Amino acid sequence: MIQWQKSSFSGGANGNECVQLARNDGELVVRESDEPTRILRVAPGGLAALLRRIQAERS
Repeated sequence: MIQWQKSSFSGGANGNECVQLARNDGELVVRESDEPTRILRVAPGGLAALLRRIQAERS
């Protein structure tokens, strides 16, 4: 069973508007809480680069 993690910054009244991240069989998987059956497999390096880019653009 996948143990999904969500950000402490999750929005919405119940915290249901968020992106969730998990590790499954040695890979990272991502999903949106409002469409939990759509799962995207991501490479750790690619996800790290995306997060750095987002963070840089917010500064």
